Amino acid sequence: MDLVDKITVVTGAGSGIGRSLAHRFIARGARLVVCADLNGAEAQATAEAIGAKAEGVALDVGDEAAIEALVADVEARHGGIDVFVSNAGYGQRGGLDLATADWERMMRVHTWSHLAAARAVIPGMVARGGGYLLNTASAAGLLTQMDSGPYAVSKHAAVAFAEWIAINYGDQGIGVSVLCPQAVRTNILGPDAVKSGKTNSNQAAGDGILEPDDVADACIQAMADERFLVLPHPEVATYFERKAADYDRWLGGMRRFRDKLKGG
Repeated sequence: MDLVDKITVVTGAGSGIGRSLAHRFIARGARLVVCADLNGAEAQATAEAIGAKAEGVALDVGDEAAIEALVADVEARHGGIDVFVSNAGYGQRGGLDLATADWERMMRVHTWSHLAAARAVIPGMVARGGGYLLNTASAAGLLTQMDSGPYAVSKHAAVAFAEWIAINYGDQGIGVSVLCPQAVRTNILGPDAVKSGKTNSNQAAGDGILEPDDVADACIQAMADERFLVLPHPEVATYFERKAADYDRWLGGMRRFRDKLKGG
């Protein structure tokens, strides 16, 4: 994917990976980047920092109608969207103790938002000859997240959906990459983690906390290569291979790892 003169949309662009990607897209020659975020003021701040080639808008990605309206507005004013980045997300600990509504909310933000975006942009992309989706999942989508059942489930679903799109629309010119990092210094780790480099989620931080700019660079390279998996933490590839090679052994190892984290 060559970003020169492309119209792009990035959700979760008010901070972290989304903000870094918005800056990178313009640096790579994009014609426009629409910076969307639940916090409209932060989205606008990102756009203002970029300049005339950026717009900031408030968007709740858990609202399918809002995604559809954003796409319709951008395409009416600027033309077809070439790249859509579904990046918004959040963390919440818990499992069976959480209300069904908590599980549903995480599915809406981490999975159904990708579906809504794809529904809104893919038909036009196909008609114009192609386009690109970059969907943020997590290493949890390939492995797990022991302290959050809905996070693990919704991120697995995000990876599966990206796979399905790649299989069914790849020969129609639709490129897909799915981002699966471990810990990144973003708001999802909490403000203390962003400042100190420490996180309560020891599972994710074991291989280091990456900077958003480094993760954005990995995404840009994956898009240039039209490579499906984006693994800024290379260790994830090894863990994923071990999981596939012997699932039961991997499950046992994760139980031991869980106990180690609890003890430490």
